[in-house]
Amino acid sequence: MTEISTIGVIGAGTMGNGIAQVCAAAGYPVVLQDLSEEALTLACQTMESSLARQIRKGTLTAAQAAETVARITTTTSLDPMADSDIVIEAIVERLEVKSTIIGKLDAICPATTVFASNTSSISLTQLAAASAHPGRVIGMHFFNPVPVMQLVEIIRALQTTDEVAEAVTALTVAIGKTPRVSKDSYGFIVNRLLAPQINEAINCVAEGLATPDDIDSMMKLGANHPMGPLALGDLIGLDVVLNIMETLYHGFDDPKYRPSPLLKQMVHAGYLGRKTGRGFREYPAA
Repeated sequence: MTEISTIGVIGAGTMGNGIAQVCAAAGYPVVLQDLSEEALTLACQTMESSLARQIRKGTLTAAQAAETVARITTTTSLDPMADSDIVIEAIVERLEVKSTIIGKLDAICPATTVFASNTSSISLTQLAAASAHPGRVIGMHFFNPVPVMQLVEIIRALQTTDEVAEAVTALTVAIGKTPRVSKDSYGFIVNRLLAPQINEAINCVAEGLATPDDIDSMMKLGANHPMGPLALGDLIGLDVVLNIMETLYHGFDDPKYRPSPLLKQMVHAGYLGRKTGRGFREYPAA
C-alpha cells in the first residue's frame, strides 16, 4: 500500500487551514500553499486561534500546539508539492480551476503522489480525467469546522486505484477522523441530502411560510437536528450551498435540485452567512 508520510495542502482558506492543522496535529509535516502571503498569514492566525481554544478546553497542551505549528510550512509556490506523498486541494469549487491545478501538479509531482480533492460536489471522475495518472485522484471531503467535525467522505473516481483508496482511508484514520466511502456521484452522500434541505428551507422563507428562526426551531424540536437548516447554511456559506445546488441541478439535469431564487439573490447581494456577517441572521464581527 502507498505510504503517506508528508502532506501538501493547496488553498489556505477555511477548509485548507483546517485540513493543514489536523494533519500537523497528528504528527505529519505539512506544506500549506496559497497564492498570497496575506492569505497564508491569515491562515496561520486562524490555526493559532483554533489551537488556543483547544488549550483552553484542556484537549491540547501548549507544547502540543507549538509542535503542531512547527510542522506547518507555508509557501506561495506549488514547487514544494513535489516532496509530498499526498496533495490535498481545497480551492474554489470550480471544475476548470481544480482541473488546471491537477495539470500543474502532474508536471511537478512524481507519478506516485496521491491527488486528493476536498470538493463538496464536483465529479471526481471528471477531475481524475484531468490528470496524466487518473488512478491517483480521489475525493477527500472534510467538513467545516475541520478540527471538530469527525467525518471525511472518501469518494472514489471511476479511475481511482484500490491502492490509493486504501492509503487515503488509512490516512483519514491516522489523523483522527472517521472515513466513509462513497462511489462518485454529484454531491456524493452528505451534500446530496443536506443541500436540498437547506435550499427548501430557503424556499419556505421566500414563500413567507415562517420566519427563519421558527423554521430552524421547528427542525431542531421536531427532527432533533442540533442546528436548523438556515443557521447551517449561514455556517457553511450560502455561496457554497449555491455552488452545490447548481452542481446537482446541472449534473443530474433534474428540476428538483433547482436553486432557490432567494438563495441566488442573497449570494448576489453578498449575504453569504457568518463569513460576511450577514445571511439569514446578522453576525457580529469576531
